[in-house]
Amino acid sequence: MDVSSGAMIPLIKKLGSLLVDEYNLEKRVKKGVKSLITELKMMHAVLRKIGAKPPEQFDEEVLIWAGKVRELSYHMEDAVDAFIVRVEDVGHDHGSTNMKNKVKKFLKRVTKLFTKGKALHQISDDIEEAQRLAKELGDLCQRYMIEAQANSSGDAIDPRLKAVYKDVTELVGIDHVRDELIKKLCDSNERSKEHLRTISIVGFGGLGKTTLAKAVYDKIKVEFDSVAFVSVSRNPDMTNIFKKLLYELDKGKYATINEATRDEGQLLDELRIFLQDRRYLIVIDDICDEEAWEFIKCAFSDNCLGSRVMTTTRIGSISKACCSSGDDIIYQMKPLTDDDSKRLFYKRIFLQGSKCPDELEQVCREILKKCGGVPLAIITIASILATNRQDQHIKPKYQWENILVSIGRGLTEGGSTKDMQRILSFSYYDLPSHLKTCLLYLSIFPEDSEIRRDRLIWMWIAEGFVQGGKQETTLFELGESYFNELANRNLIQPIYLDVEGRTGACRVHDMVLDLLCFLSSEENFVTIIDGTQQSKPISHCKIHRLSFQNSMSDLTTHRVNATNMSQVRSVILLRTYIDLIQTISHFQVLRVLDLEGCNLGKNLHHTDLRVLPVGIGDMASLEELTGVLMDGPSVINKELGKLIKLRVLDLIWNGHDESVCNSLVVSLGNLRKMQSLTIYSHGSARFDVSWDDFVPTPELRAIEFHRCTTTLPRWVNLSSFPLLSSMNITVNMVRPEVDFQILGKLPALRSLMLGVNKVQHTRVEMFVVGANAFPCLRVCKFFRFLTGPSMFPRGAMPRLVILRFSARALDIASGDQDVSMGHLPSLQQVTVYLWVEKGSSSDKCKKEADVVLRHAADTHPNRPNLET
Repeated sequence: MDVSSGAMIPLIKKLGSLLVDEYNLEKRVKKGVKSLITELKMMHAVLRKIGAKPPEQFDEEVLIWAGKVRELSYHMEDAVDAFIVRVEDVGHDHGSTNMKNKVKKFLKRVTKLFTKGKALHQISDDIEEAQRLAKELGDLCQRYMIEAQANSSGDAIDPRLKAVYKDVTELVGIDHVRDELIKKLCDSNERSKEHLRTISIVGFGGLGKTTLAKAVYDKIKVEFDSVAFVSVSRNPDMTNIFKKLLYELDKGKYATINEATRDEGQLLDELRIFLQDRRYLIVIDDICDEEAWEFIKCAFSDNCLGSRVMTTTRIGSISKACCSSGDDIIYQMKPLTDDDSKRLFYKRIFLQGSKCPDELEQVCREILKKCGGVPLAIITIASILATNRQDQHIKPKYQWENILVSIGRGLTEGGSTKDMQRILSFSYYDLPSHLKTCLLYLSIFPEDSEIRRDRLIWMWIAEGFVQGGKQETTLFELGESYFNELANRNLIQPIYLDVEGRTGACRVHDMVLDLLCFLSSEENFVTIIDGTQQSKPISHCKIHRLSFQNSMSDLTTHRVNATNMSQVRSVILLRTYIDLIQTISHFQVLRVLDLEGCNLGKNLHHTDLRVLPVGIGDMASLEELTGVLMDGPSVINKELGKLIKLRVLDLIWNGHDESVCNSLVVSLGNLRKMQSLTIYSHGSARFDVSWDDFVPTPELRAIEFHRCTTTLPRWVNLSSFPLLSSMNITVNMVRPEVDFQILGKLPALRSLMLGVNKVQHTRVEMFVVGANAFPCLRVCKFFRFLTGPSMFPRGAMPRLVILRFSARALDIASGDQDVSMGHLPSLQQVTVYLWVEKGSSSDKCKKEADVVLRHAADTHPNRPNLET
């Protein structure tokens, strides 16, 4: 799915699936489906062209037409999903063995056969209606000659030109960085000094890459024979770029180059000849295509005259491609310091030498915090607040506060913000269509959110944004590659690494979020309700994704009920009163219900999550349900097993009823598409249940159980979990000789965290697993029981990077426990929790154990980092 074409891609795939025999469609209906698929494919091609460029470049009728086509795709996908769910539910067998239940099930199946007949009739009507609407839209396209061609008259001046021609007196905080880069470019050993060197400046839009490159260029260009500064467009034209380079290098010789009819090869040859005996300095600004760079760099031969090339880019992988030599330099652009940010802000707003009034200092600090040291953001916001230079009055405080509230919510208005939005939008419109959608989805989160990678990827998958790629690649792995590419393009900010050393979460810069919220609102992609006056009215528009943010005390539920909820696919509640969840019964095609942002914390008993509404089991399209509190015989227990499409489930147990636990386990057994399951037993709650009869789905990739089982369940084995990659489980007792033999055979396990609820003093002896155990494990952490590296023989855990275990300091200090690590060849990080017996010699014992451990780490070929 991509934002420009709504649900068109998954819809076409799902319509194709209706043609298989199992759905028993009439020939007439099948013919209609085939015709509709052809029509939708043509429309999708047009929508993709429209989505590749900013909306202001198209006539209004084009945008209206595109919006209607998108709504058709959403409506039709919902109809197909509803049909498939009804048909699949008819054949769904929950595996009951009780004779009384079998009779009930037989009678229920007879009833459902009539339901299937109704479903066939309904889908036939829906397809006919969709054909009619598609024909009408096709006729509109012809009648008004709608074409996906951008208006050339709508093209605005490239705002990047302002950075190239900025007066040096306007720059703040750039001198030190400029001089640092000049030193890197020009100071080197004698041998490398004469060779061609490249420096690439990388960072997201608005950080001042072009401004910095131009400052360096202006400072040192007199030292070179020929110089050129050329900006690259989003869709680079090599012929035009080579002509610009030639003209910049010698304006006299190439005054008429733009009139020449030379091809790319001829121009490239001309460039190489011109540069072969000259010391040159060339800046290629804002490269966003690696293939374009590979072509451009062919012009830059190393003539051993000390020539230099600078590039700027928003994409990390392109900066690496620019710097292929060992002498080349990648410079990661940094935000302005707090002091420089303040200087730039004050310089733009207040008269020379004037101070910020006392009553504005606090709001000023908060505005600068949101700008995050991004020069473009600071200048833009300052331009909104700046007064006429002849008018020495400062704008009132309430106007400053209004601006503060609007930043990061897509609500900043006025001509001053247009340049900022256009510069940031270069990165957005440069994305492939599927990444545009994934990025825009981030507008569902409020500013300053720490967004966990796995949580976000599962939400993308549930929404249908991640469509299957290569057969050997799972949807989650594909979603992970989407996440990494957004980070590579500096559109999201990684904020910490997970246990495997991968980016565990991200944040979106407020200025980028501002753009995303603006675009999302324009496309009716996400609707945000935060109780402020600036929330977009929602009473007359269809809603596709709904984000409740902040306290909702001033928002009445009737406002939500009055809206059209028939197409809502995601609901996320953040910092929100839980009683609004009662309106969930309106959301019949919901795919994501995320309650994780509700602050459950220490006050679980005060929330109303336990009373999820009757009918949640009818939300058959739901694929993610997170943050749900359960503490008794609630509706969710009875209806959970009906959510047969569920992929991600995150439950918090806060009760003591054994029968409810057992019924929950039965319901979980019906969820055959589950890929991530988390159950957390909160506080003093008891999850007393036998898991022996539970038959897990082999689709599971991640399990997280906290205080939910006495020992490792019997169903944890190779045949049950061929795909399981992450397990985090706490039990009452670890049985080393049994548990590690089982876990060591899981072929895909990459991360294992195993702990006990109470300290277990029995030490695990050597070699409890075979030499081929844990073939893929990269992270292994043990909590509250005694163990060590010696339990794994040579050959086991060949890929282990991170190890954490507990041991008695006395056992290590006395040599009674072997802590050598050389048999774990990939080890990089070791954490050891030393248990120290009380007594006068405890400190000495701990120090001696520490010495032994450090010797073991130092003698390992990798010299892993050790913490005790």
